[in-house]
Amino acid sequence: MARKDKSTKEPGRLKQMWQVFQMTRRYDNRALAYIIGGFALPVVIGVLVSIFFSDGNVFTMVLWILAGVLAGVLIALIILGRRAERAAYSQIEGQPGAVGAVLRSSLKRSWRGSEMPIAVNGKTQDAVYRAVGRGGVVLISEGPKSRTSRMSDEERRKVGRVLPNVPVTVITVGPDPDSVPLHRIPRTLAKIKPSLTKPEVLAISNRLQSLENPMPIPKGIDPMKVRAQRSR
Repeated sequence: MARKDKSTKEPGRLKQMWQVFQMTRRYDNRALAYIIGGFALPVVIGVLVSIFFSDGNVFTMVLWILAGVLAGVLIALIILGRRAERAAYSQIEGQPGAVGAVLRSSLKRSWRGSEMPIAVNGKTQDAVYRAVGRGGVVLISEGPKSRTSRMSDEERRKVGRVLPNVPVTVITVGPDPDSVPLHRIPRTLAKIKPSLTKPEVLAISNRLQSLENPMPIPKGIDPMKVRAQRSR
């Protein structure tokens, strides 16, 4: 039994990294070049520094080269992680709920968001999501601006009535040329100038959540496939 348990365990860290690399390379043609460049540059710098600044000391040369290799591995892993995240988001971009997936998995600690939208158009599946952070309240619309601008304006007015002194920013994720790409949502939020303290962020988030009256969908039921019951 113990052997069976070992065979059913999740793959090791190296195997997981290899799987991530294979997935990233499949959907991102530039990933391999960026990873190789990120690894090679520190190694080259380490070799050059060891040649010109070690004064012929072999031990110092080895240390500089080893430092370059370690820095290269670290940078390559960072690049792999970012390109993998971008490749993963490219697979769900344009699908309903994609913004919610980003808010659930990629927000920094200074931001609070939910994968559930605060407004949804049942016909088009366009939605508006909300995040609260030190930059204020951010409304993120999912879909073309021509269809989501009205929902965004309504949600902006709601926030303004409850929190008139809190800045509200609206960004759009959709097919429009000036829309924010899905993978850039966290960076876009990070660029907003801070205007609130951490206690204020918590208080505002709790205040907005207390005003919501969500109607939860039962688990295991697809709302798009529910049919009205026939009268007997």
